[in-house]
Amino acid sequence: MAQKPKEKKFKKKLLHKYRLVVLNEDTFEERFAIKLTRLNVFVIVSLGTILLISGTIFLIAFTSLKEYIPGYSSTALKMKATELNYKTDSLQKVIDLNEQYYASIKKVLTGDVSTVEFNRDSIIDASTIDPQALDLKPTKEDSLLRELVDKEDKYNVFESTISSSNFVLFPPVNGTISEGYNIKEKHYAVDIVVAKDTPVKATADGTIIFAEWTTETGYVVIIEHSYELISVYKHNASITKQQGDLVKSGEVIAMAGNTGELSTGPHLHFELWKRGYSVNPTNFIDFN
Repeated sequence: MAQKPKEKKFKKKLLHKYRLVVLNEDTFEERFAIKLTRLNVFVIVSLGTILLISGTIFLIAFTSLKEYIPGYSSTALKMKATELNYKTDSLQKVIDLNEQYYASIKKVLTGDVSTVEFNRDSIIDASTIDPQALDLKPTKEDSLLRELVDKEDKYNVFESTISSSNFVLFPPVNGTISEGYNIKEKHYAVDIVVAKDTPVKATADGTIIFAEWTTETGYVVIIEHSYELISVYKHNASITKQQGDLVKSGEVIAMAGNTGELSTGPHLHFELWKRGYSVNPTNFIDFN
């Protein structure tokens, strides 16, 4: 079938070519020219519109510009809202606990407390017992047990709640004790006589917190152990470790000597401290 005159006319308008020319106003020289049709212009405008809309959507959805558009919330605001939600939940739990506590107190004050059944005859029987008729003197076995427990508690270096089965104090040196532990004379240590350059070993695993020369006690090493225990080694001839080193039980940390103004011969001055209080080392270490 032949096309209608109106369709031919519309198609002709769409495909009719136009020439867009840019001229120099003074010389009328042609600077730029392009051929266009109505169809090309429509396609270019449509594509430009689609790209503009797509770019705008991308900027809004994937950049911080969306925070300036009504209806969108910022990331910081969301984080703050989440934090407030957690705090509100915690406060609600505290309020519930307080309400239970106040309800319990209210019951006590108003007398709304359930009675407790107990054997009243046992109380009556106990009130009839004459305390003077009872023999409350401790037996010999009880006295010995009390003395043993008091001694263990007095010299217990470790906490009762902490298992110390794997924590053993190693003798730093073996030798004869020339001067023992004496609180009255303020000698909070034991002096062990040894030959010069005898290896001095760490009494337990720990960290060296001091390893320097002092005028009165010569080369000194101080080690911090577990259970807040500190060991001190004085009058050494030399030191083999530095401050901050980690040492194992029995590891050589110094060589025994006769350094310092207070030393009268080759020996090791050894101290034990627990939470700032001195401890008698012979209660836990055999130096022989």
